[in-house]
Amino acid sequence: MNSARSLRLAAIAVAAIVAAPLSGCSSSDPATDSPQVEETTTAPAPQETSTDEAVDDEPAASGAGLSFAEGNDLAADTYIEWADGLLADDGWETVSADNGEGGWTYGTVDGACTAAFWQGYITDIETTPGDDSASSDAMLALILDADVSEFAQYIDDGGFSYQVPGNTLVAHRQVAGQQDGRTWLIAARAFVAVGVGTYVVIDCTSGDPFTILDEINAKNPIIAQ
Repeated sequence: MNSARSLRLAAIAVAAIVAAPLSGCSSSDPATDSPQVEETTTAPAPQETSTDEAVDDEPAASGAGLSFAEGNDLAADTYIEWADGLLADDGWETVSADNGEGGWTYGTVDGACTAAFWQGYITDIETTPGDDSASSDAMLALILDADVSEFAQYIDDGGFSYQVPGNTLVAHRQVAGQQDGRTWLIAARAFVAVGVGTYVVIDCTSGDPFTILDEINAKNPIIAQ
């Protein structure tokens, strides 16, 4: 693996993590004006984009990206979602389509890795107002079904691409691990100001999940508008 900060958690079933949505989070549509209220509507499907086509909408925050601090500048009605640059990519195939609960999974055509995406409300996470970093750690803890203190030393900062592919301007928190011959990487970002979050779980039987994350960033940005 590319990171020395790899985590071995024998109690974590990676396959179960990939198959399940973020169970402690509401997955209703994050485009409403009242994201703290439980809704029954389904989460939006990923927005298909081309890696050669820029997003025309102006960024929803004042800065050039979405650092943890810049997350506080998001307007309350900001719509945040994954784009979908993998749908028509020859190197990827659909493992599970959008489940209506904010989650879907792609796999590399060689069968080496899967990438499970999620977007939705984080109303059931104990977020920290004004602190997207700590709140992103809380998302990781819920995904791993563990307390942050159990894996805090293994968490690193990272980045998703923002508005257009090919950058790392959306700050996220990530943790990587090994289990039963598999390597995995979980990267999550909470946007506390709007009450939503995004994550991806990368699970590889061979290959490097960090390389897969690089490919996702090259093709699949976070859209905020």
